[in-house]
Amino acid sequence: IDLHHNGMAVNASKLTLRKNAMPRKMVLVTGGTGFIGSHLTKYLAKAGYDVRVLVRKKSPNMRRLSNVDVEFAFGDIRQLGSLVEATTGIHKVFHCAAVASDWAPKRMFYEVNVGGTENILKACLAAKVERFIGISTNDVFGRIENRLIDESFPLKRWNEPYPDTKILAEELIWKYHRMMGLPVTIVYPCWVYGANDTTFLPHVIKAVIDRHIAFWRKEALVWPTFIENLLDLLRVVSEDQRAIGNGYLIHDGKNLHFEDFCNKIADSIGVKHIRMYLPYFSAYFSAIIVETFWKLFHIKTRPPITTYVVKNLGSRHQYSIEKAGKELGWKPKISFEEGFSKTIHVMGQ
Repeated sequence: IDLHHNGMAVNASKLTLRKNAMPRKMVLVTGGTGFIGSHLTKYLAKAGYDVRVLVRKKSPNMRRLSNVDVEFAFGDIRQLGSLVEATTGIHKVFHCAAVASDWAPKRMFYEVNVGGTENILKACLAAKVERFIGISTNDVFGRIENRLIDESFPLKRWNEPYPDTKILAEELIWKYHRMMGLPVTIVYPCWVYGANDTTFLPHVIKAVIDRHIAFWRKEALVWPTFIENLLDLLRVVSEDQRAIGNGYLIHDGKNLHFEDFCNKIADSIGVKHIRMYLPYFSAYFSAIIVETFWKLFHIKTRPPITTYVVKNLGSRHQYSIEKAGKELGWKPKISFEEGFSKTIHVMGQ
């Protein structure tokens, strides 16, 4: 979960210095100390962009950007005032800030994913930002298994806070584009992985090592998206005018059965394959019981299983990335095999 709060003021003196000294246009990354945001910030800085990062004051994750030449705007995605200052002089905004988790207070999902998105959209409109790039998720297209899902599919809820609030956020983004003329693009990553991942992959690796994992549906599919492929597409859509008003799904170009994915992890770290299977209804019912217990006793740690994870890792969704290829000439530069090898190597260090 990457929240950016506790503080309103932007470092005005630094903003003035950079604006006067640097002729290039500046970009803003919200959620810049999170998994995707920190990678994107480093990538953009290395590519020669002047980067401003929206971050909470004294955020422990600021260390991820300790050696990167960026400017920090201290603010709260949930407070419009700080965003108005943070977007001053900004050319492009990459909106990464979100509660991206299967477990957090429902109020937080709505305040950050929905309210925070509307706040940054308002600030972008006021600042006359030239491009807004929103990071969404493939989940917004719902749980459809009998068709190949592409960007033309309607948004469909899961009755889970993360995907459902991302749908509400997307509806706001399109509203600001169609009714108010804000130039927007949305990117829909499938399961993103890479160094410094703090979401699903570390939990899966730990579960494989501890033998605390089972499969509840045979041949369920996962669609990995290596972080470097995502960064490449984000750069492309931010620079190509044809991407305005469009959304693009992204993954590494292949899927894996979840069993094969877990066993690939097991092989790479030298542990036995997982062989345990449970009926889907047993896993789902167990998740309901566990979630109820966690809520009843106000347990702050993440539960060992959730209904969102059962749904997500028990599905056979199919996703197409043809649109990015046809419209923008984009395709994944790094194969899943190479991306997976890089990620496991870094995580093993």
